[in-house]
Amino acid sequence: MTDPDSSPGWWPSARRVVSPNADQRPHDEVSLLLIHAISLPPGQFHGAAIEALFTNRLDPQAHPYFAAIAHLRVSAHMLIRRDGECIQFVDTDRRAWHAGRSCWWDPNQLRWRKALNDFTVGIELEGDDATSFTKAQYAHLAEAIKWLRARYPAITPGRITSHARVAPLRKTDPGPAFDWAYLHQQLAR
Repeated sequence: MTDPDSSPGWWPSARRVVSPNADQRPHDEVSLLLIHAISLPPGQFHGAAIEALFTNRLDPQAHPYFAAIAHLRVSAHMLIRRDGECIQFVDTDRRAWHAGRSCWWDPNQLRWRKALNDFTVGIELEGDDATSFTKAQYAHLAEAIKWLRARYPAITPGRITSHARVAPLRKTDPGPAFDWAYLHQQLAR
């Protein structure tokens, strides 16, 4: 068994907060990056609630919204806060529980794929559909993507997508406030 502290799936630029909401990938494939957005409570930034949710410590009585979600067992590989701080919850070689019910057309395999957590990395941005993301978030997201693409060459530019595209009837994130063109400019640097 690999020592988790020496695993290459932990980004050295991220602060590590281990989530129990992860398990082994059924295959060694990592070939898709999903970008998400989250704010807890909705529309509020800078609190500790996202970390608490991803580590099963969210107090259901701390806010009325939390009562409906505190029981969820979810995680993402990384969270990028408004100031650009990156927190990593799950080793990227492991499966994080972030995509939910979703599907994606895989142009390489010419088929729809489900169980996306099996082969994706999920990065959450602290934000919502209506609020512009910060330059610090884009800069750190681009650095994380470059690191991921070096580790997982199958994550090509066409295999970076949004939660909304893989779960369009359930999700809208990262939403219209996310500037894909600006992200691509950052990636080209």
